[in-house]
Parts: sequence; structure tokens; C-alpha cells
Amino acid sequence: MVAVELAGHVVLLLWGMRTVQRGVERAFGSDLRRVLGRALRNRLVAVGAGAGVTMLLQSSTATAMMVTSFAARGAVDLIPAMAVMLGANVGTALIVKALSFDASWLSPLLMLVGYIAQKRAPKGRMRELGRVAIGLGLVLLALHLLVETLQPSGSAQAPSAIITALLHDSASHDLLSALISDPIVDVLLAAVVTFAAHSSVAVILLLASAAASTDVLTPMAAAAFILGANVGGALPPLVETSGANPANRRLPAGNLLVRGCGCLLVLSFIGPLSALVWSRYPDPRTAVVTFHLVFNLALAVCSIGLLGPLRNLLVRIFPEKVKAAADVGHPIFLDPEVQDTPYLALSNAAREILRMGDLVEALLRLLPTGLAQREKASADQARVLGRELDMLHAAVKSYMASIERSGLTERDVERLADLLEFAVNLGHAGDTVERRLVLAAAGVDGTMGGIEREAVLGIHARVLANLRLALSTMMTEDERSARQLLDAKRSINEAERTASREHLTRLGRSDGEALVASGSFLSTMRDLKLVNSHLASIGYAVLEPRERLPTKAPTEPLEGSLG
Repeated sequence: MVAVELAGHVVLLLWGMRTVQRGVERAFGSDLRRVLGRALRNRLVAVGAGAGVTMLLQSSTATAMMVTSFAARGAVDLIPAMAVMLGANVGTALIVKALSFDASWLSPLLMLVGYIAQKRAPKGRMRELGRVAIGLGLVLLALHLLVETLQPSGSAQAPSAIITALLHDSASHDLLSALISDPIVDVLLAAVVTFAAHSSVAVILLLASAAASTDVLTPMAAAAFILGANVGGALPPLVETSGANPANRRLPAGNLLVRGCGCLLVLSFIGPLSALVWSRYPDPRTAVVTFHLVFNLALAVCSIGLLGPLRNLLVRIFPEKVKAAADVGHPIFLDPEVQDTPYLALSNAAREILRMGDLVEALLRLLPTGLAQREKASADQARVLGRELDMLHAAVKSYMASIERSGLTERDVERLADLLEFAVNLGHAGDTVERRLVLAAAGVDGTMGGIEREAVLGIHARVLANLRLALSTMMTEDERSARQLLDAKRSINEAERTASREHLTRLGRSDGEALVASGSFLSTMRDLKLVNSHLASIGYAVLEPRERLPTKAPTEPLEGSLG
């Protein structure tokens, strides 16, 4: 019965933390994701952002899943993404530090306020904040019950008195002492327990309560358990990372590697280090929490300068998997199980839109060869890519239409509309390039001259660069990238206008064959300009409404896929 009571208190702690995480995700998930996206330009800022977001979410696993969506398929560099995880590890230690103070008196008040908000507030952020308050109340209540259970009691029948008697029984004491005398065994045991609980915070808090209530847990054993909890806390994101592409595992594997190396290094000096911390903090609870915090802070400081070599190692271990042609048109990130969690569902949709961008890039890269050689093979390949793009487009639209609307905030609704609009524009961009390749293969236009070909290739290279910028802007929602994208659109429009005028000036002095080729040049330049306008649409969506520039709808009707 004592074991059942302890297990019940731990489950209550885990449930409370999960309630806090779910409430914060639904209330601020998209905002937190946007903060992380903007912080990914600088590794030091990324560390701070990772710590702050993790403290709000009460889970480094949730932060890891957010950042994994950014690192998918190279949308952002792996170095700042790993810096976020260093900050997330510090964030979990700060959560433990905050919850280690006795604030059990707040528990009933938080649950009362949360219940009123859940019942009275309209659907939206206030109701989810009520959920957060209830979760915090449950966490504080669970910690209070754990401390009461583990502390000695005057009643011989109390669970705490039974635990104390068992610990002072010679046979039980000798068995427990033998179990915790080996630091390696302690690390492995704590890692397994933490992985099973999916929460290093809960395990460290339980460890702090046990250290303060019994004299069996030596400083060295407690330090070893802390190291094991840190390693075990890095396992769930690695196991839960979905997708057949090994590159998706780079970020969680990197976090596990950093924590594992830190654990091995500290384990070599665990005796002197634990003795130093426990001598400065006689209270075992404070010593446990402080050792956990110092370990993660030192790990972040020592690792931040080594992220470059670590990235190169991870790229070698987890190479990007090249999808077979038959698999490209099938979605791989649209997980229906997370459709009730808006920010995760939207992140999955964004990752699939990245794959649509890959197909548009493949179509664009066919264009120079298709225009020069005018072969049927280029048109056939364009039709295949067009069909795959249409399949992904349809899957993304269907998935986003099925996202649970009850938990959407106003910002989530805007994000959903922005992603859907960009997916539509990518589809139109692909259709435009596909049509141009099919017409080139049909030979209805003449062959462009050298000057015209150079002008087309120059605009083509700039459109390819803008495609990559547009996909990055979609993932990070960074306003500087959005303005850069819109500046590039205006620059390409001006370059197209200038090239067309110069071409028309030369045309008056040319022969009949050049007149036939003129149609090919002008149509190709117009199509590239149109494709770039579709790509720049995400720039308008990211900027604040007061900063958005007026946009004109394309004057040319958009045809469907010729495939």
C-alpha cells in the first residue's frame, strides 16, 4: 500500500505537469514556436529562448519536438537548433529549482481559480490559462504529498513511518546501500526510470524529496541519480521522432550525445564534485537541485563552442535519405494523432509544405535544360513532378481542414490560413513551370539567342534562391526574412522589365527567326516573374498587418496541372 501511495503521488505530479504543458501549448503554442523561430539566427539567443520556452511548457521534450520541425530538411541550421536544446536543458533545471520551494499553500487557490476560468471563461486563451492553473495546483499538491509520505511521522501506521522503519531495518538498509553504492548502476537505474516517466523534472523532484527525508542516499549516489535522470530525459524525443528519414533524428541524437558525454565526464570526478556541492549546501534537497542546475549550466557553457564539429558528426551519422520516386508524392509528416494540438499539427503541415517546395525546386531545375534541348523527356519528367506536387497539395489541404478548431487561438487561425495560402501558391508556381516545360518540348517557340538565354538564366538563379528564402521564412516567420523576400520580388520585377525592354529594342533590328524566338523569351520571363510572385506571398503573410504592402492579383489566369 505504501508503494501504491507513492506511485499515485508520482502519477499526480506527472498528470499535473502534463496539464500545464497542454494548457500552455494550446494558449501560446504558435507564439512560442514563432519566438523559437526568430531566435534561431544566433546561438546565444537560441539558448535563452530554449530555456524560457521550456520553463513555460514544463517539458524539454515538447521544446525538442518544436525545434525538430525547424531543423527538418535543412530549413534552419542544426547549430542554433542544438543551442535551443542546451537552453531547454537549463530550463528543466530552473523548473526544478522553482518547484523545490514549499508553495503548497498555493495549491488550493490555483485549482480554484483554474476551475472558475474553465467554467466561466469563453473558449480561447483564458480557458487554457485556467487549465495551466489547475495543473500547477496539482503539481504543488503532489509534491506536498510526496514530502509528507517520505518524511518521518509520529504515527506507527503512517506510510512515512513504515518507510522509515524499512530503511532502518538492517536487512533492507544493507540491500539498499548495496544497490546505490555503484554510481554506474545508479545512472542506469535513473535513466530507465526517467525514460519510463517521460519527465526528468518529476524524477529530480522525487529524488530531492527522498534525499531530504532519508539518510541512505549518499551525496555520490544522489549525484549519480541526477546524471542518469538527465540522460533518460534526452531519450523520449529521440524515440518519438517520427519519419523514415534518418536526418530527422539529428537534433534529439545530438542532445543525447551532449548529455551522455557530460554524464561520463562528471562521472569520472563524481566523488569530489558531489562532496563539494553537499559541503556548501547542507540541506540535501537544496544540494540535489543545485547540482542539477550547475550540471546543465556547465554543459551549456562548455558545449556551445563545440556545436560546429557536433553538427558535422551528426550529418555523417544521420545522412539525408533520398526518397524513391514512387514515394515523393505521399505525405510522411501528416500525423492525425496530433490534430487536437494546433501548434504540432501546423508544424507537421509546414514540414510537408517543405516537401512541396522540394518538388517546385526540382521543376525549376529542369527549366534551363528543357528550354535549351526541347526534349520530350523533360516534359514527361515535369508531368510526373506535377502529379506528385498535386498529391502533396491535396493531402496538406485535407489534413489542415481536419485540425481540431476548438483549441485554435486567433494567431493559430492566422497561421493556418497563411500556410494554406502558401501551399496553394506553391501549387500554382509548380503548374506554371510545368506548363512552360511542356510548351518548350512541343516546339511552338523558336530558340532564344545568347543574350536572351543569359537573361533568363540570371532571373532563374534568383528565383531559385528566393524559393529557399521563402521556405525558410515560412518555417521561422522571421520579419527580416519576409522583408528580404519582398525586396527580392521588387528587384526581380525590375530586372524582368529591364530585360524585356532591351529585348524589344533589339527586336526591331532582327530577322524573322528572332521574331519567332521572342515569344519564348518573353513568356519564360513572364512565367519566372509569376513564380517568384507566388513565392513572395509568404512574406506578406508574415509581416504585421500594418506593415503589409498592397499586392496585386496575377492578371493571367492560372491553369491547372497539365499532368
